[in-house]
Amino acid sequence: MASAEIERLIQLLAKLPGLGPRSARRAALHMVKRKDHVMDPLARALTKAVARVTVCSACGNVDTADPCGICTDPRRDPTVLCVVEEVGDLWAMERSAVFRGRYHVLGGTLSALDGVGPDELRIPSLIDRATDPVVAEVILATNATVEGQTTAHYISDQLNDAGVTLTALAHGVPVGGELDYLDDGTLAAAMKARRMLHS
Repeated sequence: MASAEIERLIQLLAKLPGLGPRSARRAALHMVKRKDHVMDPLARALTKAVARVTVCSACGNVDTADPCGICTDPRRDPTVLCVVEEVGDLWAMERSAVFRGRYHVLGGTLSALDGVGPDELRIPSLIDRATDPVVAEVILATNATVEGQTTAHYISDQLNDAGVTLTALAHGVPVGGELDYLDDGTLAAAMKARRMLHS
């Protein structure tokens, strides 16, 4: 049996997304075996993150500054606001390097079953930001789930008279995707979002 300290480490690791009890035990064992190379640097990084990382009061991103580096970057287009569900979605957009505007992280999706309403998310602050005269377009980049689309429709209704252009990400066939491997919902979305080809 492992000591109480190691058991506690395993329990904490098991709370991380994607790690169950078995994976947490393997990770803990690896850290303990490589204490100098893995555990000590990880402990220092976690201590520093706890002290320095904060949530941006403007967009909801996590950074070591408030407002965050994206919100204060003068090269960003302040007229376009991209609405995402979680910080991980913002990071995915940044990895793709296709968007150069500003973001707004909702912090989740509307869910009546879970008791998550507009006030539990960052929707009121989104409405405030979207009605700023500088903002010309709001891109609703919520996930293609029932909750994501419900949230997008709610936001769309709230911003209907805001005087901004509302757009949404296209859904459909991924680049390199084969029709035979796609689910019915993806195929249906792709068919509805078909575009004209120029001759």
